[in-house]
Amino acid sequence: MKDTDKPSARSRQAEDAERAQEAEREAARRRLLAQAEADRLPLDDTTRALPDRRWRRDQP
Repeated sequence: MKDTDKPSARSRQAEDAERAQEAEREAARRRLLAQAEADRLPLDDTTRALPDRRWRRDQP
């Protein structure tokens, strides 16, 4: 009976390892999304048009 217990114990360990890896991936994904949101620039800051007066300097 001991031989039959080993495969099930191994499969449980493998399932636990897979769950732990999935939890780590999910936590990493959430950290990346939180960091991306923190680094994001507001749309108003990225689309604001600034006047370009350089061409006027060359004209009399």
